[in-house]
Amino acid sequence: MQEDELSGAPKVSSELSPWPVSRLSATLKEWIERLGTLWVEGELASIKIGPSNMFGELRDLQVENSVSIHSWNVAKIPADLKQGDRVLALIKPAFWPKGGKLTMQVFEMRKVGLGELLERIERLRTQLGIEGLTSPERKQPLPFLPNKIGLITGKDSDAEKDVLQNAKLRWPDVSFRVIHTLVQGDKAAPEVIRAIQTLDEDPEIDVIIIARGGGSFLDLMVFSDEALVRAAAAAKTPIVSAIGHENDRPVLDDVADLRASTPTDAAKRVVPDVVEELHKVAQLGQRAFLRVEGYVNAQLERLEQIRSRPSLANPYSFIDDKELELERSLQSARGQLDQVLNRESMLIGHLRQQVRSLSPQSTLDRGYSVVRDAQGHVIQDAAKVKSGQALTVRLAKGQIGVTAD
Repeated sequence: MQEDELSGAPKVSSELSPWPVSRLSATLKEWIERLGTLWVEGELASIKIGPSNMFGELRDLQVENSVSIHSWNVAKIPADLKQGDRVLALIKPAFWPKGGKLTMQVFEMRKVGLGELLERIERLRTQLGIEGLTSPERKQPLPFLPNKIGLITGKDSDAEKDVLQNAKLRWPDVSFRVIHTLVQGDKAAPEVIRAIQTLDEDPEIDVIIIARGGGSFLDLMVFSDEALVRAAAAAKTPIVSAIGHENDRPVLDDVADLRASTPTDAAKRVVPDVVEELHKVAQLGQRAFLRVEGYVNAQLERLEQIRSRPSLANPYSFIDDKELELERSLQSARGQLDQVLNRESMLIGHLRQQVRSLSPQSTLDRGYSVVRDAQGHVIQDAAKVKSGQALTVRLAKGQIGVTAD
């Protein structure tokens, strides 16, 4: 393609002035080359290493997408690379307009080793902890008896059988909605994520179990995938992680609401044992009966004690007691009254004697008399009486009128 041909093409594509395909290819080449060098991760779909060059294909870890790779410097390309290896590569993307093909020139490539994967997992675990996604406070409690349980596991796997069989042994009426997905490999994470979202949107699902029957560290890498882990953390439905791997536990265990050691353990933790529950109900019934029986017996004893009291054994005893008390009070009052009357009678007798001893009548009775003038004044001095004065003499019995001589 000539430079002058491109310069004649319109800068803006439209229906009236469309771009030629050459202009589109040139523009794509220009934009892609602007990216410069990049670090990418993928899986080798094929590789051929020669004395001075390397050709192959790099495939995405999750989606069906691959791109051709080449290198003119094999010094930084490990000689033991083979198809299926997971690699980390420093590349520069390029677009060939003539073939319309995207390629990547490799400057450096190395295998993604176990140590590097562990380091990534620990970094992710740390980041999730900083965000609070692994905090115990955010974990949701499991329902006592779920209406329906969602199960994400491999098709016809031992994990699926363990969960279903043990759950039904514990509670025969338990209901499941099972979604089969890949549980290892690069394509597993998107499938598990879609299954989590599907079950989380189902209003009948009360708890979700993600189960796999153990495996090697690399087999379980899917359960440390950041997108999968964040999807589990974002779910509103409680999630149980039952990967069944004690060592090198996946990150899913940290964000799940409950970590079960095995799929069998998950079934035991999610579904109650009907035999144990019936036993508990029987025990509670017995305890309730004993409590009621004890309460009734205590009340009967209390009633018996109340009935045995004198006031209830003889209702008239109160009246009798009051009658006796009244009689005693009456006798006491009579005794006190007699004492008062006797004392006052004696006092009156003494007073009567005193009065009698001081009475003029008693003096008259002894032969004395009392002389008074016409005005009734007692004559005490004879010198004060005039001759011929009319006087009255009071005798013991009666009185006489006299004239002084």
